[in-house]
Amino acid sequence: TGSCTSGICYVNGEQGILRYRGYDIEDLVENCDFVEVAYLLIKGELPNTAERRRYAELLNKESLLHHDMQSFFRSYPFKAHPMSVLAAMSVSLSAFYPEMGDIDPELQVDLAVTRLVSKVRTIIAFIYRHMKGEDFVNPSYKYSYCENFLNMMFKSSVIEYQINPLYVKALNQLLILHADHEQNCSTTAVRLIGSSDANLYASVSAGICALWGPKHGGANQAVIEMLELAHEQKWSAQDIVNKAKQKDSGFLLMGFGHRVYKTYDPRAKIAKRLCQEVLAESGETDPLLELAMELEEVAVNDSYFKERSLYPNVDFYTGLIFRRIGIPTNMFTCMFAMGRLPGWIAHWLEWNKDPYGKIGRPRQVYSGPYVRKVQNLNDR
Repeated sequence: TGSCTSGICYVNGEQGILRYRGYDIEDLVENCDFVEVAYLLIKGELPNTAERRRYAELLNKESLLHHDMQSFFRSYPFKAHPMSVLAAMSVSLSAFYPEMGDIDPELQVDLAVTRLVSKVRTIIAFIYRHMKGEDFVNPSYKYSYCENFLNMMFKSSVIEYQINPLYVKALNQLLILHADHEQNCSTTAVRLIGSSDANLYASVSAGICALWGPKHGGANQAVIEMLELAHEQKWSAQDIVNKAKQKDSGFLLMGFGHRVYKTYDPRAKIAKRLCQEVLAESGETDPLLELAMELEEVAVNDSYFKERSLYPNVDFYTGLIFRRIGIPTNMFTCMFAMGRLPGWIAHWLEWNKDPYGKIGRPRQVYSGPYVRKVQNLNDR
């Protein structure tokens, strides 16, 4: 049952098509950076040169965190899961930047949107620094969106850090791949919370919580953990496939299959090429990449997987790229959230402006007892 009408994202699972606002995902990845795609999803059209420049300047201007917000990080345990911190810090933005009733409502929304897109990137970098017990690195006007993120993550006063252009390219493309995907679990959560007239920060925080689950955004972390386990146990690709086919083994083949795609996920094709490019840069072989590619070859040619239309999805290769960039495994889902943010915002705005305008209220099929009578306490 369709839960809404939307003009943001088109997915055709049978043909393996993904489009944002009518643009094929391959076209966007090849010719745009993440800031342009974020603008497209939120505003509806790709920016021209002047619009792109103004938007980048506004993102830079809004990238700093309030000093008191920075102190919040020090209160979290070092071992707190990054997604729990991200959800809490995102919703706390509404406390530091409440709605401003004395300005134009459209300007309110623009400010809230820009703050989220810019500050969530800063929050994620600060989460990493806090986990490491290191001082925060503030964003700089000198860098682009993705350059700023890498610099805030990895800059050190004791070791020279040079921003790798290939990593900047990879991060831009990965964020674009994750930017939207129709009515998935987290996007539906954002729209549903937004339908109650909850503010943008609260709605996005709900999306972050929904994304956290291993059946959704946490899948890329699960893929890496599966490959690491297989490598440690010296399992071959065929061993992994055999275990996955044994129903009583308790083993799951992560990164394969999708609720919508019944063919190869178009995002996975791009991620695979990017993964090979990034991991080949050092000239060293990566045993996990080799195992992943062998596993794909065995699985897609196995009749069990063919009959069930189980092909690699976007999560299968993205974790390997994040790992090479230096992102710790438990932060992979935060990276997914940073990419999906423009999509969540676009859907919140779309629902907010929908003339239907009613609160989301799904119906259920009741399966409990029909009618019962309360017995006296002593007779129960």
